[in-house]
Amino acid sequence: MNERYDPYGDSYYESGYEDQTGRYDRRSAGPRGTGSMPADRGGSGPHFYDPSASRGRGGPLPDLDEDDEYDDEPSNWRRRAAMVAIGGGAAALIGGGAYAVTQFFGKGTQPEGAAAAESAAADTAAPAYVDQNQSLMNGNAGLGIRKNTPTSGSSFGTPADAAKNAVVKANTVLPKKDPVRHLASRLTFGPNAKVVSDITKLGINGWIDKQMKPETIPLTRGEQKADAELVTWAMTYDQLKAQRDDLDKKGIHADDQNVKYAIAKQLFSDRQLFEMMVDFFDDYLHVAAFHDGNELVRASFERDVIRKHALGNYVDMFVAANRHPALLRYLDQQESTKDQINENLARENLELYTVGAFNGYNEADVRQAAMLQTGRSIRDNQYVYRPEQHYVGPVKIMGFSHPNGDAAGGEAVQEAYFRYIALHPNTARYMAQNLATRFVSDVPPKTLVDAMAKTYVDKKSNIPAVLMTMLSRTEFWESVGQKVRRPGEYLTATYRALEIGADAPAGFTSNNTNVSPMVQGLGDIMRKLEEFGHAPMELPTPNGYPDVYVAWTSAGTMVNQWNDAYTAITGGRRQFTWTKPEALIANPPATAGAYLDALSKKLINVTLDNDRKTAILHIVSPTMTATTPVDATFNGGIAAVARAIFATPHHHLR
Repeated sequence: MNERYDPYGDSYYESGYEDQTGRYDRRSAGPRGTGSMPADRGGSGPHFYDPSASRGRGGPLPDLDEDDEYDDEPSNWRRRAAMVAIGGGAAALIGGGAYAVTQFFGKGTQPEGAAAAESAAADTAAPAYVDQNQSLMNGNAGLGIRKNTPTSGSSFGTPADAAKNAVVKANTVLPKKDPVRHLASRLTFGPNAKVVSDITKLGINGWIDKQMKPETIPLTRGEQKADAELVTWAMTYDQLKAQRDDLDKKGIHADDQNVKYAIAKQLFSDRQLFEMMVDFFDDYLHVAAFHDGNELVRASFERDVIRKHALGNYVDMFVAANRHPALLRYLDQQESTKDQINENLARENLELYTVGAFNGYNEADVRQAAMLQTGRSIRDNQYVYRPEQHYVGPVKIMGFSHPNGDAAGGEAVQEAYFRYIALHPNTARYMAQNLATRFVSDVPPKTLVDAMAKTYVDKKSNIPAVLMTMLSRTEFWESVGQKVRRPGEYLTATYRALEIGADAPAGFTSNNTNVSPMVQGLGDIMRKLEEFGHAPMELPTPNGYPDVYVAWTSAGTMVNQWNDAYTAITGGRRQFTWTKPEALIANPPATAGAYLDALSKKLINVTLDNDRKTAILHIVSPTMTATTPVDATFNGGIAAVARAIFATPHHHLR
C-alpha cells in the first residue's frame, strides 16, 4: 500500500489501492473557487482573502476610517495607529502564544532564550498528530496558551455551582468574575441586551435548561422571515426538482439559500445554544455547501441530519448521515462497488467523523470498512442500498466483526458497524476534545476532556448530557479569555451587539424583485464571510473549519472585520434596520469618559481600562479627555468610537 496521510482531511492524494477510484484533491479550491493552503503548509490557512495584499502603498492596513485610505493627513494615520494599538493585542491575550499574528504589529515572531529552548522541547515532545486543531496547537502558539489554561478542575452538581466555585487565574483583559458574560459569550453567537437579561432573570441553570430545549423558545421575527423568504429551505427534493428551472431563472438556488439560512439563524435566533451546536456539527460532520450534484440535497442534509440531531444522540446523527445522498456523493460512495472499492467515505467515517485520525485504527481497518460499506449508493438523488454491489464476506474493523454472509443483510451489518464506531470510547474522547476546543480553550484541559468522554460513553452519545458535564465543571468557568472569535463569529457578535433588525427600513427600494430585502442583505453578509474565508459550511475539504485561533491569524482579516463593523454601525447594510450610532445610548452622558463607558458596557459588556479609553478618545481628537463635554454624536465621532470598541481585544475574545 502506498498511502500518505494529509492532516487536513484529504488523505487520498496518493493511491492506496490499484482498484480505488474517485480519489480527489480539493486542496486547491476554496469557497467559490478561491485558493487556500493550511497555515502550517506554507499558506494562510482558512483565510482565503487578505485585503491588505492588494494595497498600493505596501502598508499592511486597509481603510480604517471613512476618509480616503491614501490621504496623507496626519489625523488619518493617527487614527489608524490608534486602531492598531487598541486591537493589536487580541492575539496574545490567550496566553501570549499566538506568535504567528504578532509579526503584523511589529513584534518578534519567535521566543528567545529560555523561552525558545522550552518551545523547542515542547515541539520535540509534542504528541502524534490527532486532528487539525491539535496539530496547529503543537507548536509555539500551543506552548504559550497551555501556560495560561487551567490544567485541572472539579465537577459540581449544577453549572451555577461550578461557576460559583471557579477561580480564574489566567491573564486576561476580561472580567474574571462575570459568569453571566462568560456564559453568554461562549454559548451564543454574541451576547446582546436580551441574552444578558434572560440569563440574569432565569439564572445560569434556568437559562441553560431552557436553551437545551430549543423547541420551547419562540421563533423570532428574523427567523419567521427567514422561513418565509428563503423559499427553498423547506422544499423537498421532488419540489426543488420540479421548480428548478423557474428558480434558476430568478437566480434562486437551494444550496445558496441554505448558507443564508444558517446566517439568519445565527444572527436572529433566540435558540442560540442550538444554533451553536448546528454550527459545531457542520464542522465536525462536514459536507461542503457547494458540491457538484448536491445542489438540491445539501439543505436536506442540514435539516434531516444536522438540525434534527444537533441536541440529540450523535450515534443517530452519524447513522442518518451515512444514509444521506449529500454525504454519499460528497465522498464518492456511489462509485464504490464490490469489484471496485472507493475508500473515501470509509476513511473519513473513521478519521473525521468518529474516532479521529490515527486513533486506534489502521489501513486494514479502513479497507475492511470500505468493503463493508459497498452497496450504499444514490438513485435519483435519494439514498438506495444496492445488494448486488455489496461485498460479501467476513469483516473486522477496530474490534467490530461480522460474518457479513449475504448481500441482502449487508445494510443491517453496515448500520450495526456505524453504531459500534459512533459509540466507541475513542469516538467519545475525540468528540469531547472537539467540543471542549470549541467552547472552552484551544488546548482544553485533559481533566475536562476525560469527564466529557466518560459521559459520552455512559449516556450513549447524548450531546446535551456531554454539554452539561462540561458546564458543570470549573474548567469551563475558569477559561475566561481562552477563546478568540473566528472571523464569522466576530461578524455575528458585532451585528447581534448592535441588534440589527431583520426588516428593511422604510423607503428601501431594490431593483431585484425576485428576492426580499432580507435575503439580499443575507447575501451581502454571505459574501463578506466568504472574504473572511468563514462562510457557514463553505470549506470545500471534508475536515471542516478549524477552531483554534492560530489557524485564523491575519492582519488583513482583522482590519476587514473592523471595517465591516463600521459598515454595520453606520447602516451600510441597507436591507436591515439599525439604530443610528448617536441613539445607541438613550440620554447619553455629557462627558466623553462617561459616554464611552456607557457605550462599551452596552456593546461589549465591559468597562475598558484607562489606556484603551484614552486611545479611543484620541481617535476623535488628540486633545479629548474623559472630562471633555460631548453631545449625542460624540462631537461627530460616535461611529469611530463604536468601531474602536469593536476593535478591542474584549470583543475579539469570546
